[in-house]
Amino acid sequence: MNSFGHRIRELREKRQLPLRTVAAFLDIDQAILSRMERGQRKASREQVVKLSEYFCADENELLLAWLSDKVVYALADEEMAMDALLVAEDQIKYLKTKK
Repeated sequence: MNSFGHRIRELREKRQLPLRTVAAFLDIDQAILSRMERGQRKASREQVVKLSEYFCADENELLLAWLSDKVVYALADEEMAMDALLVAEDQIKYLKTKK
């Protein structure tokens, strides 16, 4: 499974960039970026978009990884997580048809 943090680390290491360079671009401390890469801190949507631009990466791919991480963090310890996801899927489909 490819989490958002893992993907960001891959992109950074592929370009042989130190944490401090990417962190400076985001205007955050490199320790914060390190925690994001390890999944210990969540990025904001704005940071995800900025990182996609910085790495010339597919914005939708990074947003999908980021969103899936958010869902996992919210539901991972819930016994009924899979059932909740199915209900949420139906609700999202319903809301999309009302637009």
